[in-house]
Amino acid sequence: MQSSSSSPSSRKIEAAMFNTPFVLSFALLLSFPLLFLFVPRILPPRHVEISLPDELDDLALFRRATLASLGPAAVSHLGTGNAKPKIAFLFLTNSDLHFAPLWQLFFKNNEPLYNIYIHADPSSKITPPEGAFSGRFIASKKTQRATPSLVSAARRLLATALLDDPLNSYFALVSQHCIPLHSFKYTYNSLFLKPIAHPSPSTPMYRSFIEILSHEPQLWDRYVARGKNAMLPEVPFDRFRIGSQFFVLTRQHALVVIRDRRLWRKFRLPCLKAESCYPEEHYFPTLLSMEDPDGCTHHTLTRVNWTGSIGGHPHTYRHVEVSSTLIDHLRASNSTYSYMFARKFSPQCLQPLLDIAEKVIFSD
Repeated sequence: MQSSSSSPSSRKIEAAMFNTPFVLSFALLLSFPLLFLFVPRILPPRHVEISLPDELDDLALFRRATLASLGPAAVSHLGTGNAKPKIAFLFLTNSDLHFAPLWQLFFKNNEPLYNIYIHADPSSKITPPEGAFSGRFIASKKTQRATPSLVSAARRLLATALLDDPLNSYFALVSQHCIPLHSFKYTYNSLFLKPIAHPSPSTPMYRSFIEILSHEPQLWDRYVARGKNAMLPEVPFDRFRIGSQFFVLTRQHALVVIRDRRLWRKFRLPCLKAESCYPEEHYFPTLLSMEDPDGCTHHTLTRVNWTGSIGGHPHTYRHVEVSSTLIDHLRASNSTYSYMFARKFSPQCLQPLLDIAEKVIFSD
């Protein structure tokens, strides 16, 4: 007759199963699936690194664009003869261009005076827009907010536009969340037919529109984001600047950007304090402030509302906020120029914007 009590051998097995090393090993084995599930939500996302092949590829593009701009076939940054200068619109995006229909109306009947170039993150599924945007995508690489990859993408757009058309004379960097605030004719005439008054003989007639700030409270935190002395000696603290990542540059300054190697070596360094590191808001203002401060207005043409910003993102306008009053408010500026573009708008704003496009936005 079989005993109801366990045998000595089975008791040994049970004891082994519940001893501390076995329990720990078993718990660790069960925890692996949980780690795969929750760790990506707990840890910050890994920053996009700029690989050596990508860097060399960009350098080759920059050299071609520089040589083409300096070659005998190149024209001055405002065109020559009967050829009219153009505005190159540079769209930097990682999602669909939701406001393409609004921009289509903006560009309508003005094809000889503009070009469009789109840098779309290749890891994102983007539906190519039609019409004026058709065939405008450039060779692109992965981007991520608050990393040097956004600077590389903007430089890539500038180089492509410089190389593509020597009549590209102003370069307007915008995002998928940007909208125009005026008609194309108003925007074009403001840039080319109403040059800035000369405060001195040495001041250029045409200048770049880029925000350059030097007395912001977060300046020091952003400067030391890579380490206290990481930016030295190329960028001392008193020369470090911040500003908006969206700008309108002259051809001369676009060339300055793609030819730079010295400052780029510093701004592409990895950050130790990710919450204070926004290379796309630091590199361009610092570079142009160091190279040609009088050639920049120190103001941006893109209006952004930072009231109630969340996680470093500006206020996002919703469809219920769209009105003629909002457009008038967004145009108002403290500089001699009104704002030409505005962000950040949710995709649901498209139809309300189209409803007031002809009578309000493009009526000027």
